[in-house]
Amino acid sequence: MADAPGTVKSKTHRVLVVEDEDNIAMALQYVIEREGHRYFRIADGAEAEAAIREIRPDLILLDVMLPQVSGYDICQAVRSDGELAAVRILIMTARGSLAQRDRALAVGADGFLAKPFSLDDLREKMRAQLG
Repeated sequence: MADAPGTVKSKTHRVLVVEDEDNIAMALQYVIEREGHRYFRIADGAEAEAAIREIRPDLILLDVMLPQVSGYDICQAVRSDGELAAVRILIMTARGSLAQRDRALAVGADGFLAKPFSLDDLREKMRAQLG
């Protein structure tokens, strides 16, 4: 069935969640899928770079405190890789201080979410990053 004339069809984006907490990942999955995007998840920082190369996400929701490798290190690695540098990254952390936000931006994040955050805040930040 064709879209009605004048209907704007939104693009489906690939969103990779790098988060080791199952309950947080489930909430993120809910929002991502409700927004019409494809959800992918990695729970271990050591596996993140390979997953990013394979999935080629449009947006990464990246926790800071991960097993093996920190979110800051992953963000820096993505930014230093010419093939991945354009991927949008939102860093998430329970340490919501200004210093943490500044550090996230300094390593190349496009945005910052302090945990706990509302699903509406997440939705708004995702829309801003994905256009």
